[in-house]
Amino acid sequence: MLVTRLFSRSVLMLFVIGILMSTGCSSSKQSSKVVTATSRVNEGYERAQKLYEKEDYTEAIITLETLLFTSRATALEDDVLFLLARSYFHSEQYLLAVDMFTKLQQQMASTPYARTSQFLLAKSYEKLSPNFELDQQYTSKAIENYSIYLDLYPMSDSSKVASDVETYRELLKINPGNESYKQNYATAKAQYARIDSLRYAEKAIPVLREKLAKNTFFIARQYIQLGKYTAAGVFYDEVLKRYSDTIYVKQAWEGKIDVLVKRKKWYDAGQALDQYLQLFPDRQKEMQGIREKIKHHFKN
Repeated sequence: MLVTRLFSRSVLMLFVIGILMSTGCSSSKQSSKVVTATSRVNEGYERAQKLYEKEDYTEAIITLETLLFTSRATALEDDVLFLLARSYFHSEQYLLAVDMFTKLQQQMASTPYARTSQFLLAKSYEKLSPNFELDQQYTSKAIENYSIYLDLYPMSDSSKVASDVETYRELLKINPGNESYKQNYATAKAQYARIDSLRYAEKAIPVLREKLAKNTFFIARQYIQLGKYTAAGVFYDEVLKRYSDTIYVKQAWEGKIDVLVKRKKWYDAGQALDQYLQLFPDRQKEMQGIREKIKHHFKN
């Protein structure tokens, strides 16, 4: 009996030791796999960075696309997404850039790339904006995203930032090794670069709005050619309502008056003419003939 008990205990101990050794080996293997996967992501990202810096965007994209899954929930997840989005942008694959910038913002709202990605998202839509005769969905998206950019990141005092850049540049000439000067100079330059992007957004929005106004005005003119004057009037009104800050507002008023005259809406035509001349009093002489025509028919 004693021998049997001793044998049973020995077998049990060997079994436990075997489990512990197996568990230790398994944990070691799993840890090794994690380290290997992280190393591969780091190596792949470094390789993609070098390709991007060489402007070999096609190869950078191929490398980064293989990292999309393996970089998830790692420290490099937003780096991979951002570099891939920029690679798409510089290779003129703007729809893919839009998708990737949007994904970065949705998945990682606190990323340090949020500001730049918002600007480049708007710029990607601007690049996708087609000729004024075509559908202007991307034009509207560009305006929307530039507006978001301006709202989220308002402009700093540009004169002060420019002064800081110049000050620390001169200080570094005197003391090139001063770390504080280097850091402040780098910060000031980064702020100045942001101001440039804000100025770009401010200038881009009116240009894009002109395109939308031109598109709407163009549709109104097409309806005129088809003899569909009511529909034309709707689009002239759209220009007046939504794009009164563009160069097409004057032509839209003239088009609206012409449409009302063609439809024999004499009272409405007279009202529209009065509003037009209030806005453009220098056109009194040119519109005198239309004024007389409206008066003549309205009395009768």
